[in-house]
This record gives sequence, structure tokens and C-alpha cells, in this order.
Amino acid sequence: MSRNLLARYIWIIDTIRRYGAVTRERLNELWMQSSYSDGNPLPRRTFYNYRNAIEDLFSINIECNTATYEYYIDSGDSHQESVTDWLLNSAAMSNVLSSVSDVSDLIFLEDVPSARLYLSQVISALREKHPLRFTYRPYTRVNPTRDVLVEPYFLKIFRQRWYVTGLNVRDNVVKTYALDRMEDVTVDPDTFSADPGFDAGDFVRDSFGIVFSQGEAYDVVIRTGPRQAKYLRALPLHHSQREEIHDDFSDFHYRLRLTPDFVRELLSHGADVKVMNPPELKAMVTTALRDALAQYEM
Repeated sequence: MSRNLLARYIWIIDTIRRYGAVTRERLNELWMQSSYSDGNPLPRRTFYNYRNAIEDLFSINIECNTATYEYYIDSGDSHQESVTDWLLNSAAMSNVLSSVSDVSDLIFLEDVPSARLYLSQVISALREKHPLRFTYRPYTRVNPTRDVLVEPYFLKIFRQRWYVTGLNVRDNVVKTYALDRMEDVTVDPDTFSADPGFDAGDFVRDSFGIVFSQGEAYDVVIRTGPRQAKYLRALPLHHSQREEIHDDFSDFHYRLRLTPDFVRELLSHGADVKVMNPPELKAMVTTALRDALAQYEM
């Protein structure tokens, strides 16, 4: 697919989403004002071809309201919409960056090393229910674990790294693996049947990052000043986030399990956030701060 064609698909999706609902006539007017039209209208047949391609490529349904003859995007379920948004953002970013070679030395990006080597293999195994076999080199051990066999259940990206979670066949335990620590990945020809009682959405719902403890979830409250509150509104820490605004501060509420990666996230905000509840989380953060301070008092 040409970059120009992908850009046209993204333009149609973004335009319909921006307007909420739009007639084909209005869409055509906007099209003629865009850089993709060369001043020419968007033919009806071409629009329908683009519409079908968008559905196949992004699983986005552009529906027509027969009462108003307006086109709109059927949002579907929220998780599917978030995945689609991520794909669209990635495609749009790739499309933009492909045309800026003249200023590439002035653009600095975060690397996502785990996406280059094995992501396509893992997605293929996930889709077709094939086990993955690989060597794993965790940061916590000197020697690698060889011949790991995992039945993949789901993928997650966190902090610029991809992770796959699935059933470790030898240990019969659900574990999570970073793709950038995997080596010699192969897809087994055998297929597996996922545990019908396992629900990926339920498994990750109350977790912050990729430490999927299945312990108790707590009602977490952190307090911030007005400035830090703006950052948390723009980039929520978790999907359960809700805010109570006061005159001089905001309280952000979450439903979360208390995991080390969430503690590290809170510590990264320094004095800009304060844990109000629960006491268990207060103790975890206080202990981490004291241990850090002790490094400088030796």
C-alpha cells in the first residue's frame, strides 16, 4: 500500500470523527480543500472503495444514517476502539515522519526495540493459537532460561516495551515476558485451546503496568497540586482514574492492585503527588523513599 493511499484513509477517518457525523457532500467539500484532492472531488465509487478498505485494514465501520444521510463511525466496544486509535496514531505518525527526511536530524524519538524482531511472530501465534518457544534472558538472572514454551494469551505495550502474557506450559502458570529479552523465537506447529475461564480484560483491569498480581485491588487516592493535576488529566495513570477538584488541590481516585511498578510510578512524580489512601500503599512508598535516602547516607 502506498503511503499516499494510507494517508487518505487516515484523513477520512479523522475528518468523520472530528465532525461526529457528516454528509457525503460536506465530506467532498472538505476533501477538495485538503492536500490530497489536487482540487478534484472525491468520486462516489472511490469513497466506497476507501470505506471498504478502512473497514478491512482498521476494523472501523463507517455507517450511514439513512434518516439524515450522514456518515459516522460506529465506535464498537471501548477496548477495540482503543486498539484502533493506537493503530491509527501509529500509522499517522509513520506517514508524517516518512516525509520529513530533510529535518530528520532535528527529530528525536523514543526507541521501541522489542517491536522490531519478534512482534509479528508473536501476533501470528496469538491469532492462530500456536505456542511460542524461545530462550529468555531476564534482567534478574545471569543465565538464560532455554526452551521456554508459552501459550500466548495477550500482548501489552508499556513504557516503550512490548510484553506477551501466556501460560508457561512447563510450570503451568500464567507469566509475562518482555519481547526484547526473548531470543531464538519460533512458533510451534501445534495449536492450543485457551483456558475458557481466562479473561484477558479481567486479568489486567486492576493492574497498572505489567506486574499482574492477582491480589486484592484497593481504592487508591493520590493528592496533587493544580499544576500536576493538569498532567494527570491529559495523561491518566489508569483507566479507572477519576478526579475530585478542590480549591488548592485535586484528589485522583483509582481502583488498583498495589504492585512495585505502580510504586515506582508514584516515586517518579516526586513531591508533586502524595498518597492519601490506602495505608498499605503509603507504607510501600515511604519504605521505598527511606531505602533511596539510605543510599546517600552511607
